[in-house]
Amino acid sequence: MSIVVTGATGHLGRHVVEQLLEKVPAERITAVVRDEAKAADLAARGVRLAVADYNAPETFDHLFAAGDKVLLISGNEFDKGRVRQHRVVIDAAKAAGVALLAYTSAPGTLTAALADDHRATEEVLLASGLPYSLLRNGWYHENYTENLAPVLEHGAVVQAAGDGRISSASRADYAAAAVAVLTGEGHENTTYELGGDEAWGFASYAAELSRQTGKEIVYSPVSVETFAGILSGAGLPEPLAAILAGVDVSVEKGELVVTSGDLSRLIGRPTTPLAEAVTAALKG
Repeated sequence: MSIVVTGATGHLGRHVVEQLLEKVPAERITAVVRDEAKAADLAARGVRLAVADYNAPETFDHLFAAGDKVLLISGNEFDKGRVRQHRVVIDAAKAAGVALLAYTSAPGTLTAALADDHRATEEVLLASGLPYSLLRNGWYHENYTENLAPVLEHGAVVQAAGDGRISSASRADYAAAAVAVLTGEGHENTTYELGGDEAWGFASYAAELSRQTGKEIVYSPVSVETFAGILSGAGLPEPLAAILAGVDVSVEKGELVVTSGDLSRLIGRPTTPLAEAVTAALKG
């Protein structure tokens, strides 16, 4: 029986594999990757590699075995039909008779267009009859802290979220939840609403950046249209810019505030505070 992680060289996937290596023997872990070279370090540590692509269904033939536990990390190719891509993995997992398929979804409260593919994938997974676990991941600290250069340059956090708040957590926190589900018992047919312990707003985020950098950084709220224009001006394709700007509409409505406590319960510790992620980003 293997624990199989798709998208294993992505930001979240790497965290998951690293944390799995702390809990189970390397030979029990299969990392599904598109580019074997990017996973050479994992192979060197004894992790089994499987080369497969969501866009090539045949590459998933015979990849899974009966009894495997699978983590399907949602794809990031918004223009390639993510639900179709995810169905490829779900169909292959069903054919093999895996013991559990966990899927990284989005909060059940999120109505932004970003959530549409996740809701549709959940429907495909539930209809498959596979034992499932829906890991409805909230927003990541790193969505903001990994792009600090323009914020520091202009002395402003620019978003279209008004006074909305977010229960974000670190990628490592969400990875720890996935590892808990993949290595634990009793997670079949479960849905977890995952988010950080403390919700925060962009004014407090700007204040934290000011505190840690010693520079004056303000929160500058803008309209959704202006924000989408800023994102596309920074090089994002217009459809993706519109999707991300739409998330800010959801933030303003409170749709990314998660109060379930599921994340800290699953990982057995408090979630990582935003201030820690800021510190790590500024050091990096």
